[in-house]
Amino acid sequence: MNSFQGIEGVTRILATYLVQARYEDLPAEVRKEGCRTLLNWVGVAVGGAHHETVQRAIAALKPFSALDQASLLGRSERFDIMNAAFLNGVSSHVFDFDDTHLKTIIHPAGPVMSAILALAEYRPVSGKDFLNALILGVETECRIGNSVYPDHYDVGWHITGTAGVFGAAAAAGKLLGLNEQQMVWALGLAASQPVGLRESFGSMNKSFNPGRAASNGLFAALLAAENYTSSDAMIEAKRGWAHTISTKQDFSQITENLGSHYEAALNTYKPFACGIVIHPALDAAIQMRNEYQLTADQIAKVELKVHPLVLELTGKKTPRIGLEGKFSIYHSVAVAIVEGAAGERQYSDQAVLDPVVLKLRERVVATVDPAVKPEQVDMTILLNDGRTLHKFIEHAIGSVEVPMTDQQLEAKFLDLAKGILSDEQARKLLSLCWDVEKLESAAEIAKAATATS
Repeated sequence: MNSFQGIEGVTRILATYLVQARYEDLPAEVRKEGCRTLLNWVGVAVGGAHHETVQRAIAALKPFSALDQASLLGRSERFDIMNAAFLNGVSSHVFDFDDTHLKTIIHPAGPVMSAILALAEYRPVSGKDFLNALILGVETECRIGNSVYPDHYDVGWHITGTAGVFGAAAAAGKLLGLNEQQMVWALGLAASQPVGLRESFGSMNKSFNPGRAASNGLFAALLAAENYTSSDAMIEAKRGWAHTISTKQDFSQITENLGSHYEAALNTYKPFACGIVIHPALDAAIQMRNEYQLTADQIAKVELKVHPLVLELTGKKTPRIGLEGKFSIYHSVAVAIVEGAAGERQYSDQAVLDPVVLKLRERVVATVDPAVKPEQVDMTILLNDGRTLHKFIEHAIGSVEVPMTDQQLEAKFLDLAKGILSDEQARKLLSLCWDVEKLESAAEIAKAATATS
């Protein structure tokens, strides 16, 4: 039983907790996961910095951003904090290589980190306070996501955007030192700005969603800091956020065990640069390729039994560009067998049109099996010589049960930074992320992540 459950109103219970929560109260394992979340986000934000999606967004917004308040990770340009939050959110998500809260499929760091790193360059904040705000923001969006998932997601909302805005508002509000009433208003103003539809998947619009959630959440907190008011019950009211955009509302998921149970400790990190529901199939494909030294010309057919959500989200049979390939179970399995990897290079425009991959892709067959859970896959490979190979994945690498190690996260980080930052810069940035709690100013991370040209 926690001390917050006797307070009236879901929004106010959450706001009270956020205002009172201290860095010193965080368990060591939660702080460590916060550092892993930070490291992974910085890596993917730097790695995505020169994607065409980011280039186009910068071109669109640069004429309207005369202020140079905050950095764009992996680039030399500076923007006002609102647009920097948006652009870093886009960059961090464009590869679909970011973190994932598997219970809700929320990508937590994008909205939160993009908002508070921009704010930290504008308003000095210690590394400890920064990490505390990051963890509280992730906790907020994941708990709110839990309260409406899966119904909210099933109807078509992109939950990273719709729940992420709360995380950004909570984290920014914490750094701004909002009082309880102001935090209530910040959450209320966030509730008025849900963003993101699943129809956007496979296009530049998908990464718009966490970017906009970041800037919307920061916007909400800045307004609340000046006593810009909202309803006190915007999350739970009959005509509030949860009832308006979901047929399911379980508010206990938001309020129970605040400060003793941490959803932020359940964050996971992708070893593969694509939709999370494809990861079990990729794990199986790469394991079998390596175990049996398979080549594409040996394979007659690849049969997959998958959860219904896999084909719903990633059933694109003929992707034409790399972004679409990230939502194709067929391309993903084929390229993983051909190249033994599923990083960003395997989801380039060139990769989805590679003749060898295309030919194998035609021999990949996916069938829905309700008995297969979302985190599982049942894969059978039929070879031309008559052999049949089989692999069942219970939990893929990168899951809570089979997490990426610190060393694997570092290797992913350094690979993403390659060609954007020098090796010396990348190593320094990596160390700053691990040592965030020791920093006098969290803005050091943003400065170290800036490209010189």
